[in-house]
Amino acid sequence: MNTPQDRLAWLALYMIPGLGNAVLKKLIKKLGDPEAVFEASLTELMTVEGMREDIAKKIKNRSLDTEAADELRKAERYNARIIAYTDPSYPALLREIHNPPMILYVKGKEIPLKQTFISVVGSRNPTHYGRKAAEILGAGLAKRGAGVVSGLARGIDSAAHRGCLMGNGFTIAVIGTGIDVVYPASNKTLFKQIEEDGAIVSEFPTATPPEPKNFPIRNRIISGLSRGTAVVEATRNSGSLITASFALDQGREVFAVPGSIDSFKSRGTHFLIKQGAKLIENADDILEEFGFVGRGPLGKGVQRDASGTPPGMHESDKKIYEIIGDYPIHMDDIIRLGKMDAGKVAGILMKMELEGIVRQLPGKMFVR
Repeated sequence: MNTPQDRLAWLALYMIPGLGNAVLKKLIKKLGDPEAVFEASLTELMTVEGMREDIAKKIKNRSLDTEAADELRKAERYNARIIAYTDPSYPALLREIHNPPMILYVKGKEIPLKQTFISVVGSRNPTHYGRKAAEILGAGLAKRGAGVVSGLARGIDSAAHRGCLMGNGFTIAVIGTGIDVVYPASNKTLFKQIEEDGAIVSEFPTATPPEPKNFPIRNRIISGLSRGTAVVEATRNSGSLITASFALDQGREVFAVPGSIDSFKSRGTHFLIKQGAKLIENADDILEEFGFVGRGPLGKGVQRDASGTPPGMHESDKKIYEIIGDYPIHMDDIIRLGKMDAGKVAGILMKMELEGIVRQLPGKMFVR
């Protein structure tokens, strides 16, 4: 989806009222791309599960081409990029969820596809303790090399974003409005900071107002972009528990920060802990769940060159290092992917471990 024509076709399809993400995903899977969908016969379209005849006729008539062209101009005017489900820059973890948004509007920097992201969510009206905990978590994740996803709401969301930015990390704000709408207005400065140093993401067309129904919908994206979701201060009926529920449905981890037993704002997080969420006190409590090493506690760690590898490496060492990431990988898989002799791989791994470049975990698993 690199040309304006591609983006226009996606928008013309995406904007058809009544054509939801689930059916659109099935259309793309069956026919390949939006142009192929528009060229399909009515009979072909009706073979797609969930397709209604009135929607199929709208597709055949290309009834929203003019509106799509106008929407594309608006997005470009607001410096937003349109990223479709099939685009290489579309986040892989989000693509895995049951109902992924087929189009994302993105402002700011490119989302780093290989980075670990953790969502941090919670009350819009937190206590000082909750706000401080979210900020510390955000900064801690950033300093360990992970990014933070949240919803740019008041309270915990804003504190988590700010903490990540203070730790020089990459943060993603998933909003429940059009990409051109700053909500709440009090977060205008934070919105600009995230646009400069992270990314703002929305699935809603430009000018979409902050309607209450939008926020539970966007919560699946917050959890979908993340390896895990951490909840900081939440009541039992908090929207943050919706995000945690999405995370569980998506097969992701859920974490919770404990609070005072006297505070009703901790009842949601304590409920999650009782249900099996991991109790956390800091970023390392989260990241150790994934065998994550990343950068050290002060953000230093092993020095790397512009390509992301430690300088001065031999080609065979570099090859092994590039196979190993921030998640545990078995030695057998390293041998298979590297297409190298097992003895040679073992020697390289031992040398890297002694140099502090990689770490061996139980079961012959290795991480950077």
